[in-house]
Amino acid sequence: MRRHAVWQSTGLRNALILLALWEIIGQLGLVAGGALPPPSDILIRLWQDRGDYPNHIGATLYASVMGFLIGNAVAIAAGVAFALSPALLRLFRGINIAAFALPPIAIAPILALTMSGMAPRITLAALGVYFVTMTATVIGLSQADSRAEDVVRAYGGSRWTVLRLVQFRGAVPSILAGLRIAAPNAVLGAILAEFGGGGRWGLGTYLLGSLGRGEPDRLWGIGLIATLIAGLSYAGFALLSRRLLGATKAVTLNTAVPTGGTASTCLSARVRMALATVLLPFALWWALIKLSGAPAMIAKTPGDVFEYLFLSQGAAAAQARLLAALAETLPITFIGMAAGLAFAFLLAILSRLMPRFIEAFMPVALITQTMPLVALTPLLVLILGRGPSLTLWITISVTFFPAFVTLAQGIALVPKSAEDLPRAYGASRWTEMRMVTIPASLPYLFAATRLTVPRALLGVMIAEWLATGRGLGNLLNQSRGYLDYGMIWSVAAVSVILSVVFYQLVVVAERQVLARLGMATPE
Repeated sequence: MRRHAVWQSTGLRNALILLALWEIIGQLGLVAGGALPPPSDILIRLWQDRGDYPNHIGATLYASVMGFLIGNAVAIAAGVAFALSPALLRLFRGINIAAFALPPIAIAPILALTMSGMAPRITLAALGVYFVTMTATVIGLSQADSRAEDVVRAYGGSRWTVLRLVQFRGAVPSILAGLRIAAPNAVLGAILAEFGGGGRWGLGTYLLGSLGRGEPDRLWGIGLIATLIAGLSYAGFALLSRRLLGATKAVTLNTAVPTGGTASTCLSARVRMALATVLLPFALWWALIKLSGAPAMIAKTPGDVFEYLFLSQGAAAAQARLLAALAETLPITFIGMAAGLAFAFLLAILSRLMPRFIEAFMPVALITQTMPLVALTPLLVLILGRGPSLTLWITISVTFFPAFVTLAQGIALVPKSAEDLPRAYGASRWTEMRMVTIPASLPYLFAATRLTVPRALLGVMIAEWLATGRGLGNLLNQSRGYLDYGMIWSVAAVSVILSVVFYQLVVVAERQVLARLGMATPE
């Protein structure tokens, strides 16, 4: 209780210092000639615009909440099904990654043309939360203590009893960590739909209408309101996690973790499964297009995209534009992803070694995570310009925090008794981290890496779309202006395929490393 009070006072003091520095810098116009207005000006503008906000906030909140509820319900149900059936997880892996890797900026205008009302916003919000929560559920269920499972089975417990009493209970910390990340993602998905798909009300619509007015205080006000909504959603699940985790922490390391997949599967079965995994997303894509009844000019099937890129008269020009955009997007994506992961890993280690430092840093980190990209990017343009530094900054900011939350969760779940053993033999704190804590949290490190792959590409594309005028994001923007739906669908398909390939490379590396350590391997 005393430690919590100290944390609150430290956080309040740091927030006040940050606000005071911000006010001084803003009043003196030290950042890009006034691009960073002081908090006092932002508050005055918020008061002047107070009549505009209720309808915009209400529309965004409705889409975010509905998408959050629907997406997470599907995600947890799917995670349970995948944990019970590894074959089902392998079969749906392509669909799962595709759902997460779909660039919202590419499909928002398409959804707006093929759906009505709030459906496009709810859909993007649900897609934004599905993969994170589903992955957290699968990881939590698969990392359950096998000894407790054996005890329940020895007393005649059914598969459902094991799932309910052992696996799901042990997965609560992981699921809550996923929900913390998913909550701001729902807000981001709704605002992206508003920003890219039109509509009268919503913070994204309000932001879009304010971009060309040259009023930084209004842009910062909209961004801070969006950040407040996302931050409160994150804080709510963080508080819930803090209250529940006391009953779900392990006291010892599980020494009997199963080794994962079986080696008895014949080669032909593996080939069939691999083909089904690859083809199922394309079959679902084709079915959704046909069932939607959308005009063929707008909604493109896999066959239409193949014809556009390889068989049409303009195929050579389309390929050249796509390859040129890829050459600009991929290098900065890899650099940003690597930097974001390294930063997240360092913060996760420091959260164990130097908790006070992390407590002081967390308010800044939380703002970078909860402020939606479409609100953050125009503000960063005013400060950093439109060069590569902007893209790199955005990519790191959108990748490091989800990775940090996942890594910190894995490190926090390592029992204290396991860490005390090397210390009893005189090991230093770093030696204990290297020999016990880091190896025990490796599944979470790889899970964090899998999460960052699509997010890094999405961050780069949004920066290109809104600011830099380069790469895949800019190609999307140009294609929307030209009504070139073939290129829009081509960019979406290529970005998804790249994310799936990179994801699979991480899975292969994870399987090899964890198998050598005798830990559970992903299916």
